[in-house]
Amino acid sequence: MNYFFQKIIFIFLIAVALFGFINSPVALLLGFGYTLFFNNPYKTYSHIAIHYFLKTAVVGLGFGMLITETLKTSIAGLSLTFYSIVVTITLGLFFTRILKLDLKLGHLITSGTAICGGSAIAAISPVIKAKSKTISIALGIVFLLNSVALFVFPAIGHFLDLTQEEFGLWCAIAIHDTSSVVGAALEYGDDALRIATTVKLSRTLWIIPLSIFSMFLFKTKGEKIKIPYFIVLFLLAIIINSSHILPEWTTTLIVTVAKRLLIITLFLVGTTISIKDLKSTGLKPMILALILWVFISIFTLLYLLN
Repeated sequence: MNYFFQKIIFIFLIAVALFGFINSPVALLLGFGYTLFFNNPYKTYSHIAIHYFLKTAVVGLGFGMLITETLKTSIAGLSLTFYSIVVTITLGLFFTRILKLDLKLGHLITSGTAICGGSAIAAISPVIKAKSKTISIALGIVFLLNSVALFVFPAIGHFLDLTQEEFGLWCAIAIHDTSSVVGAALEYGDDALRIATTVKLSRTLWIIPLSIFSMFLFKTKGEKIKIPYFIVLFLLAIIINSSHILPEWTTTLIVTVAKRLLIITLFLVGTTISIKDLKSTGLKPMILALILWVFISIFTLLYLLN
């Protein structure tokens, strides 16, 4: 098809997402479907946009939250977050050796599963001096499982009749990437979205101790640790909303735009999923990722239900 028309279709789908005609799972499917038939005319820009759009959307969601509820939610999810991270990393190191997988690849997959998907992989990669191919494989697997989670988790949540709080905590712990966590919670309800976003972002802060642990594990020195500074802006947005500085219609508008921006982000994530890249990963990395993902999902669910 003519390159010009590919651009028109791409921009049209972005507009469809922006005006709220589709939900999170459909946006992801449309993005993936687009790449099956066309070449993304803005591939380089899409990766950059995902990075900034997601952070902007998360900060925007902060204008719909209150500081007292946020602190209460963060404390409630603290013990579950700690236990799940420690156990997941321990299992990841164990199965990486059992499967005789490349240690750096295994560690990146484990880090992405334990904390926050692509963000954790991006932060840990320079610390352990991982090669670009290793990073790509880890990211590809995480993006694939994130896509599956976006459809599977809300269905399971409704089937088990999970409350908004239970589902928000579950997806914040068990789904890898922030975009899919917020996307899944967005479909479940506003309370689930608030809880999932808060717990996931507090979980993101564990990148710092994990980076330090990774330095000792791989005996690397002098590498800069990436700190997720956008979380400070998220907290600032919550404080502003709690102080009622802005009129209610303004904060409501900001939250609405943030939700639409998230759906655009998920469409762009879909356009970056490549079947060719996934085929090149091999079975062992996928087996490791599935073992860890299934474990953390069941572990978290049993913890919440009991």
